[in-house]
Amino acid sequence: MKRVDNAECTHWIKERAASIGFSSVGVAPAVAAVGTQHLDEWLAAGYGGTMAWFADRRDAYDHPRSVLDGVRSLVMLTVDYRTAVAEPTPLGYGRVARYAWGTTDYHDVIHGWLKQLKQHCSERFPDAKFRGVVDTAPLMEREFAQLAGLGWIGKHTLLLNRQQGSWFFLAALLTDLELEFNTTPATDHCGTCTACLDICPTDAFPQPHVMDASRCISYLTIEHRDAIPMELRAGMGEWVLGCDLCQEVCPWNRKSPESMEPQFAPRDDTNPLELTALFELDVDEFRDRFRATPLWRPKRRGILRNAAIALGNNPTPDGVPALIRGLNDDEPLVRGASAWALARYGAEGRAALLARQELETDTEVLEEIAGALSTNSRLMKEE
Repeated sequence: MKRVDNAECTHWIKERAASIGFSSVGVAPAVAAVGTQHLDEWLAAGYGGTMAWFADRRDAYDHPRSVLDGVRSLVMLTVDYRTAVAEPTPLGYGRVARYAWGTTDYHDVIHGWLKQLKQHCSERFPDAKFRGVVDTAPLMEREFAQLAGLGWIGKHTLLLNRQQGSWFFLAALLTDLELEFNTTPATDHCGTCTACLDICPTDAFPQPHVMDASRCISYLTIEHRDAIPMELRAGMGEWVLGCDLCQEVCPWNRKSPESMEPQFAPRDDTNPLELTALFELDVDEFRDRFRATPLWRPKRRGILRNAAIALGNNPTPDGVPALIRGLNDDEPLVRGASAWALARYGAEGRAALLARQELETDTEVLEEIAGALSTNSRLMKEE
């Protein structure tokens, strides 16, 4: 490979990245990831829930060479995504995490930017190798971003920056070029603050800097594909996809920059999201509406499950017909969640549950209906 000036090369790549839209850039050396011990402890504790890919690819996390053979440097990148203010959530509506408000899945936006950056770099350094990744590669992104000087890992386990807060995505461009690395150690500025830990309604933080993903609302609404554990449903509140609570209370997010990227601006129907209308969508209609957005990841069955729980946590008269529709949905997952929610809808809910009980054949849904009828009786006696 033709020898290049490390400092000049690094400066040039940072300028290209900034011109494309990346909000901050840092460079880390391709070294063995020291955080894998914590990953092992996290997996052993069962905090990964059903996200089996961490254990399946565990060895790949040891070193970034598993992502790019011969890698010497990681160009770590951030993309700000804070746009509008979160609107109040009236009855019959649910909350969507800020990162998913836009018209396009952020993966697609950032992959496009990484493709541009890779093309620029390949033209300038034709003998070098490059690979851009966001989220899906076996890479300790936050650890290398911290090593690159982009911030520290906060008590809520997200990367924090004094100027940007935590409202940003992380991406990486790996290369076999030896670039100029950051030499300024990241400093933790969380201090004694525990706001992010205290606000979590499902107690997903067993201790600072450790998240039990199996209790996290973001995991439950997106990655968990089965019925939501009974003891966690009330804590989900009105969240339908993801959760922003630990970021909303973080003091470092008070002055975070606003993203000017139009694809991250909220759609008219995501901040907040009308819940009852979701039950009127069949599979094709749901795909047409959400296919290009993060709401597609849990698919229709997952979103309707979450919407039913949100309507159970915040009952509204308009919720009854929607939940009855859900109680008779083709998907057992949706029927079970709708049954749980209808327990909170008095006599109307009870009538719907009894009617469905006569028709239901799925064992798990029948258990949900039986539990819902019991809860319904108790709640009606308390009124």
